[in-house]
Amino acid sequence: MKSDFYAAISQIAAERGIPREAVQEVVEQALLKAYERYLGRELPPLKVEVKIDPISGEARVFAEKQIVETKDDIADEHFEIDLEAARKIRPDAQVGETVMVESTPRDFGRIAAQNAKQVVLQRIKEVERDYVYSEFMDREGEIVTATVQRFARGNNVILELGKAEAVLPPKEQSPADRYYQGQRLKVYLQEIKREDRGPRLIVSRSSKELIKRLFEMEVPEIYNGAVEIKAIAREPGVRSKVAVAARQEGVDPVGSCVGMRGMRIQNIVNELNGEKIDVVQWSPDIRTFIANALSPAQAIEVQLNDAEKSAVVIVPDKQQSLAIGKEGQNVRLAAKLTGWRIDIKSASELLEEERKLAEAREAAQAEALARESALALAPIEYRQVQPNGTVPYQGMELGPLPAELIGQTVEIRAVHDTINISYKGKLIASYIVADEA
Repeated sequence: MKSDFYAAISQIAAERGIPREAVQEVVEQALLKAYERYLGRELPPLKVEVKIDPISGEARVFAEKQIVETKDDIADEHFEIDLEAARKIRPDAQVGETVMVESTPRDFGRIAAQNAKQVVLQRIKEVERDYVYSEFMDREGEIVTATVQRFARGNNVILELGKAEAVLPPKEQSPADRYYQGQRLKVYLQEIKREDRGPRLIVSRSSKELIKRLFEMEVPEIYNGAVEIKAIAREPGVRSKVAVAARQEGVDPVGSCVGMRGMRIQNIVNELNGEKIDVVQWSPDIRTFIANALSPAQAIEVQLNDAEKSAVVIVPDKQQSLAIGKEGQNVRLAAKLTGWRIDIKSASELLEEERKLAEAREAAQAEALARESALALAPIEYRQVQPNGTVPYQGMELGPLPAELIGQTVEIRAVHDTINISYKGKLIASYIVADEA
């Protein structure tokens, strides 16, 4: 009949979800400590093992003993053995060598159970934490299904992942979610931290990566590589935009994601509690990509400013509010998706701006022509530059002019409030005469 040790090991392994071998190893180490307490001193630097018999379940102690000549030479019966007894275990044994001898104390199982309980419980917790960490360390970045267990301080939601617990912090929660105890939901395993109290699993319902993984689960063409997700822009719980491109000829990337009668995309929307998702076709041509990103609005024209990485998108008058979206949401997500700053203008606004620009150009041209005409008709007067470099004109002294013009005759022409001085047809100076008050 198997001992209580064997039954306890099997029970712990089943309850904690830990391999029985790992639990047995912990128990054996604890029993070794119990044997040390039984002796009342630290073990010498000789090999001592505690093994649990897999058949009987009994705990047995094996100690390495030093071989001495006779029984009279034995100073410590726990770790020394005479040559005659040693050769019954190993016929070729010699004095000075060591031999493994079973040294199980009488009633060791009961003694060990009393002394090892606390050590076993502590080590089981450590093994359990290590096992949980090893189970989830390779799953970071994946979607896992969790159950809401309880609510903690700071609005943290504690989720159950099998034998592990995960934390859903407030910043990783979706505004569309309403959490309740026992609720099952898919979460993105964002980070695994190894702490003294055990692994800390951080999950998210607001990450863009959750959208990506849900598409991979729901759309086979994405999972097998026929369709690629190029970019994702998300405002959690409200709306997301996903840009996709085909990697195989003949594959419709948007249609693959939407699915027959919209079933695929609807499954994702349901998982996200009604969050709207726009699937748009990615394009290497940035004009086309920006136009697609503004879906469901239709763009008439896209004007780019490469230096500022900004774009002006012209849309029909009736679709301007659709292109901008509620509180600017549609254009904001399109900007995040493409990485460009986007301004929306209606076709009538563009025409009005173009009309005003045309009028301004015409007015500037007319003013320039008027000035040229006035300049051409203005009379020319000739004056000699005085020794101080100035020129007398209508009671004013204009200058000083360059020294090399002293004594030379210059041309003076007055047009409106401007007086121009030229020498041999080349403009030398201009003066603006203020009107007298």
